[in-house]
Amino acid sequence: MSDKVYIFDTTLRDGEQVPGCQLNTQEKIEVARQLESLGVDIIEAGFPISSPGDFQSVVAISKAVSNPTICALTRAVEKDIKVAAEALQYAKHPRIHTGIGASDYHIQHKFNSTRDKIIERGVAAVKYAKTLVEDIEFYAEDAGRADNAFLAKMIEAVIAAGATVVNIPDTTGYCLPHEYGAKIKYLMDHVSNIDKAIISCHCHNDLGMATANTIAGVMNGARQVEVTINGIGERAGNTSLEEVAMVLKTHKLGFETGIITPKIYPLSMLVSKMMRMPIQPNKAIVGRNAFAHSSGIHQDGVLKNRENYEIIAPEDVGVPKNSIILTARSGRHALKYHLGRLGYTFTTEELSEIYERFLLMADGKKDVDDDDLLSLMDGTKQTGSIELDQLQVTCGTSATPTATLALKLGGEIAKASEMGNGPVNAAFRAVDRILGEVIELEEYLVQSNINRSFDTAKVHLRINHNNKSYVGFGTDTDIVAASVKAYLNAINKISTLTKKYLVEEVAAS
Repeated sequence: MSDKVYIFDTTLRDGEQVPGCQLNTQEKIEVARQLESLGVDIIEAGFPISSPGDFQSVVAISKAVSNPTICALTRAVEKDIKVAAEALQYAKHPRIHTGIGASDYHIQHKFNSTRDKIIERGVAAVKYAKTLVEDIEFYAEDAGRADNAFLAKMIEAVIAAGATVVNIPDTTGYCLPHEYGAKIKYLMDHVSNIDKAIISCHCHNDLGMATANTIAGVMNGARQVEVTINGIGERAGNTSLEEVAMVLKTHKLGFETGIITPKIYPLSMLVSKMMRMPIQPNKAIVGRNAFAHSSGIHQDGVLKNRENYEIIAPEDVGVPKNSIILTARSGRHALKYHLGRLGYTFTTEELSEIYERFLLMADGKKDVDDDDLLSLMDGTKQTGSIELDQLQVTCGTSATPTATLALKLGGEIAKASEMGNGPVNAAFRAVDRILGEVIELEEYLVQSNINRSFDTAKVHLRINHNNKSYVGFGTDTDIVAASVKAYLNAINKISTLTKKYLVEEVAAS
């Protein structure tokens, strides 16, 4: 059996079914090109019959990329299949992905049909698709809850009809890993012509087991995995590409993929930004906390040897480096590391005294950043930080969003007004005008705490400056004010900016 595991990415089809995450054709082309660069084997580009936009996107992606197979989804309906073939006419390696329900839930309650009739429809769809395209993938929808004996009968029939790949979806994310693995093994042992096709895993994450189920499928004979960047997709999402790729690489199970893993993180950020879908901080592999350490014991271990607490090197997935986050739980070793990075040297006795002052500071803050450490070392508050002094916004259905704000910086007050596509965008642009810097916003998330007396907005965001990311947090009863505070909180972590205004203030005094 081949040790090659084919990566089938459905970010642009199943992933795009997340409400509010739709992409235009040009954005899909950009993602598709990055998927090609990443080393993906198959790109599911869309569901052509569903809309003219989806049809056009499949056409455009087929023209834009050369190496991956381009796949188009259909139902087991002749018109769907015909339209998919038309959309794939420019693909160098076209594939039609057709299928029908396999569980009794779907057969009885979705199709109001019988098992035998469902097999007939599946076989007919594959045979018709085979007259248009050579590479045919058949999906047995809700296979996770299907009777194994019936599923084996269906799979044998569609392979005989010409299917080259058979997709065994856990559509509802119901299976346990040992159940899904046993289902794949059952097909390997009971489908007489299974050697004529590749078994594919398409697992959903409703119970948080999509990746575990997919790996169980691979270990029992599947050689294609259907995944999405960041695990996005219907409901709780799909199997995450980055998780599967790194499980197979880290555990050295004898399987290979064509994924160039250092390109994972940049593509993850691109998809998150384009689909306006922030990545949860503790997301495996690509979350901002995936390589962050705040516990003193963990920090000490990582600083002594990364492998004490990291099974993946950050650079292996394209993350620049791990983060040693200073909090009240951090130890002396982490504090010494960060102070050394800032150029400070001291004796062991001096470190003990500094550490006691650090704990008092850390108890009053969630995180301690470089400016805080500078304040800690000279005993005075850093005065060169940039602060919000005044803010006024105008917006509405008949007004262009405009923000006028004043910042305290360099011992002076600076003011600016800017228009934008919304009040927050206008305010950020006004900040940029004052600073004379173009700051790239990578991630923006608003949370609200509501009680009887007032609403409090909490804003988390991430910016990019000179190819480095900085995280900011702000809170206020006004969402725009909270957003500006978060923006400035992140900007104040850019030492080249804060030092600039600190120097100006000292000179002015």
